[in-house]
Amino acid sequence: MGLTSMAVLLLAIAAAIVLFALTIWLWPRLGKRSVGSILGRVGMMLATQLTLFAAIGLWANQSFGFYGSWADLFGQVKEEGVVVDHSASGKRVQVVNTQAVKVPRGNVPRVGGKIEKIQVAGVESKINGPAYVYLPPEYFQPEYANRKFPASVVLTGYPGTAEALIKGLDYPVRAHKLSKDKKMQPTVLVMMRPSIVGQRDTECMDIPNGPQAETFFTKDLRKAVAQHYRVGDKAANWGMIGDSTGGYCALKIAMRHPDAYSAAAALSGYYKAPQDPTTGSLFGGSKQLENENDLLWRLKNKEMPPVSLLVTTSKQGEHNYKDTMKFINAIKAPARVSSIVLDTGGHNFNTWRRELNPTLKWMGSRLSA
Repeated sequence: MGLTSMAVLLLAIAAAIVLFALTIWLWPRLGKRSVGSILGRVGMMLATQLTLFAAIGLWANQSFGFYGSWADLFGQVKEEGVVVDHSASGKRVQVVNTQAVKVPRGNVPRVGGKIEKIQVAGVESKINGPAYVYLPPEYFQPEYANRKFPASVVLTGYPGTAEALIKGLDYPVRAHKLSKDKKMQPTVLVMMRPSIVGQRDTECMDIPNGPQAETFFTKDLRKAVAQHYRVGDKAANWGMIGDSTGGYCALKIAMRHPDAYSAAAALSGYYKAPQDPTTGSLFGGSKQLENENDLLWRLKNKEMPPVSLLVTTSKQGEHNYKDTMKFINAIKAPARVSSIVLDTGGHNFNTWRRELNPTLKWMGSRLSA
């Protein structure tokens, strides 16, 4: 059973409940002052606490996607890096491996689609990043052989793993079902972390004298995917979805680069880049650059581009509620804004699962093939 599976979480919860009840039941029998009784009490307490902490840890991991597998948790992932050939052939995408979508007959691409793990060579940004590409079933069907598809980049929060977008939030399965039910047009999903340079949180910026993450997402990634797959290369063909940090990145990139992305959706996103030990210095001391990356500042001081934006929040449980309302009220034409406002919902996977289907349908209605 996988680390993120519901079965593991329910098993841990059941074990904690059983051990707690067993401890209460056996405690009088272990009340003697003998060494055996003392060791029995200590053992029961430790076992109960361990299962309780395990259940809480598994729930937290399932909610926030810190680790994607047992091997990842215990630091045993031994998959080696992939050498990407940057020769004159101009090849920008290298497929590392493939996997089936977890739907009936998912191993047949024309029925279930396919997920490919790729390495993207960033020619302009000098950044090489991994991603998972979901190709819908229609991509492999003869009647769509000459069609180019819309694409949406899907970003995790920070920290996060791209695998969590597949295993935790079920993006491919959701997109497959919505398309099959005619509620969403077939769309290629490019799933990845916003942190594409080790563990540094770049906030998807071109950092002065540092990583050029914004260039990677706005130029390198789009060009590489459009060259390798049957995906359109115009802004109208591209959108971006993200949760938390990924949501901030999605909004900012669409607002700053409407020539690259025409639509963006932020699940529990925020509107100004933080600066902390994980980000380091983002702006190189430039107040102007800091303002340029402050989305509420942009709404007051910049003309809005013709992009479609979706923001989500909760009246209780989300810290971005007030800023989200400010953002919605400050949007000016030709930009368009939509929202999902839940009564309650925290900053976690459970909340985002409630928002994902309507978000995917919204995105599908905004992109052109």
